[in-house]
Amino acid sequence: MGNSSSTPSRPPTPPPSPLLRTPWREITWGDNKNSLQYLKNFQPQNEEATIRVLLHGPVGAGKSSFINSVNNVLQGKMTNEALASATTSDQSFTKIYQTYKIKKEGRGNFYPFVFNDVMGLEEKTGVRADDIKLALKGHMKDGYKFNPVSSLSDGDSHYNSSPSISDRVHVLVCIHDANAVQIKSSVLEKMREIREAASELGIPQLAILTHIDSACGETEKTLRNVYKSKHLKKKMGDFSSSLGIPMNCIFPVKNYSHEIQINSDVDTLILNALRLMIDFGDDYAEKL
Repeated sequence: MGNSSSTPSRPPTPPPSPLLRTPWREITWGDNKNSLQYLKNFQPQNEEATIRVLLHGPVGAGKSSFINSVNNVLQGKMTNEALASATTSDQSFTKIYQTYKIKKEGRGNFYPFVFNDVMGLEEKTGVRADDIKLALKGHMKDGYKFNPVSSLSDGDSHYNSSPSISDRVHVLVCIHDANAVQIKSSVLEKMREIREAASELGIPQLAILTHIDSACGETEKTLRNVYKSKHLKKKMGDFSSSLGIPMNCIFPVKNYSHEIQINSDVDTLILNALRLMIDFGDDYAEKL
């Protein structure tokens, strides 16, 4: 009677890891002192300029929350400067053009850079691309109420007919939600139109990818997985392709939302994006 032999069963192949072995972008975690000191010491090369950063993007992407988060990082405490909406809806929370300054140590002192937030780019009820074009050139005064039906005109009291260097926008930043499945074609068209107008003016452009913690389970565990996450790398690549912004000009961040204390890793990602924004804007203002 012959010996019967059975082939031992192989263990099941483990599923592919959602993380890359090594991060695809280098970043220094935990040591934010140098970046904070850099920003505290920053003075524009053009002495007449205050660097103006204009944020735009689809509704609910986190534009106001990003301003609040930058404020938190620079103040070293939780703040609520830009009054971000806690609910995500298809209606834009920001209705008025407003400049946000950030307080600096010492009474009456502010950082030499400011932020402007605009109404979301909804299809029919959002900010008009023509309004953002006027803001880029410095023609829009604080307090202008966005009107989805008609743009700011030169006869309006909020029209600035002779903008200074500081009134102009020095860097345009597109804010996009990493959870968004796809940008609506009508919104994407607006974004491209705005991007083209900024390019014609020579204004540098960056993009921020928000909500990276809820978009990827591995990043939710620890933000330090952000540049190892295959999902987020693909998200950034898709966004880069759709809008034409290079990958090295796209920064993933997590805005402060439910936290009640400052978090070092949240700060690191925001500071990385902020430093480049200010440097790009400074180089542009210096040429004006």
